[in-house]
Amino acid sequence: MHFPDLPTFVTHLECGMTGERLSAEVVHNLSPKGYPILVRYDLEGIRKAFTKEKLRERDWNWWRYREMLPVRRSENIVSLGEVVTPLIPLPKLARQLGASGELLVKDEGRLPTGSFKARGLALAVCMAKEFGIKKMAMPTNGNAGAALAAYASRAGIETVVFCPDDTPAVNMNEIALQGARLYKVNGLINDCGKLVGAGKEAAGWFDTSTLKEPYRIEGKKTMGLELAEQLGWELPDAIFYPTGGGTGLIGMWKAFDELEAIGFIGSKRPKMIAVQAAGCAPIVRAWEGNERHAKLWENAHTVAAGIRVPAAVGDFLILDAVRNSNGFAIAVEDNAITQALDDVARQEGLLLCPEGAATYAAYKQALAEKRIRPSDRVVLFNCATGLKYPMADGGQPLDRHGSIDYASL
Repeated sequence: MHFPDLPTFVTHLECGMTGERLSAEVVHNLSPKGYPILVRYDLEGIRKAFTKEKLRERDWNWWRYREMLPVRRSENIVSLGEVVTPLIPLPKLARQLGASGELLVKDEGRLPTGSFKARGLALAVCMAKEFGIKKMAMPTNGNAGAALAAYASRAGIETVVFCPDDTPAVNMNEIALQGARLYKVNGLINDCGKLVGAGKEAAGWFDTSTLKEPYRIEGKKTMGLELAEQLGWELPDAIFYPTGGGTGLIGMWKAFDELEAIGFIGSKRPKMIAVQAAGCAPIVRAWEGNERHAKLWENAHTVAAGIRVPAAVGDFLILDAVRNSNGFAIAVEDNAITQALDDVARQEGLLLCPEGAATYAAYKQALAEKRIRPSDRVVLFNCATGLKYPMADGGQPLDRHGSIDYASL
């Protein structure tokens, strides 16, 4: 891929809670008040420099939106062959559910390292390279650690990753093979996060935890930019998003505001629907209780490891996006997740990850509860390739030397 130098439109950073203005020229984790930091742009400048006509001439990858991203110099772009991920319709299942509106899956499993974590970590690593950071660390439930390991290795940055000891083996193998030092922790992702934070000064690493640096949001923002363009600059009626740390939901909501400011879309917004598992649903509980923040979820458990996040540092930003969009937060049981995975795979030929399957289970539940109209155009996010998550044994034994009743096959 060739990345020409383009003007930089970043003006400053700001605290996501207080709005305090911060310099974009120095390295940050959380704001001085302890909240996530957002990147701000000269949107009027982007409006003048960046047009849909220019966009049509560019390669079909997420770097086509360079003006709306924070990387300053093209030599700091770290790429592993990113693509614009496809929208896959689910017409059979929509008909079965009595839905007349389009039901689409944005399949993030097509990205490098097989998940949407590539988006956020690619941008975090690019910016780490720009700032001269030599060592990065993070907690992970699997896919984020694999993405960090891959992109940081590509950039020549050392990485240390902590994951719960029950993280899927395929994820742990990816992380180790792609160059990170991996530690398995007898706890959940929040316990891993405490270890990253505690070792920051002594080990000299940069804490790359979800929303504890400004740039993973900007990478995840590209999901919203892509989606708007793929749908002809007309946003869907609803987005079902598997929500753990919630970076992508926050990023897309930010993307839509920026796209409107530069004149690419109008004021219409989709309902942003945060999907969680019933065994770990702090955002759902906070939304239902009309709370500003989500309390720690005790004894978190679910088959969808990627959304097993008992506490999210950006909880208030997730809840703001959900409420401001007239959306909602919804929890689904594990048996509904596994059934959804099976239904989509067998009937539509699309193998979802458990977290992606949770969005179909949530859509089905919301439709039955009349929280979504049958005519709504809906996008479900499948956050990783289902090939990473074997959920059942396949195949039946057959003796090649025995007598086979072919009529019964």
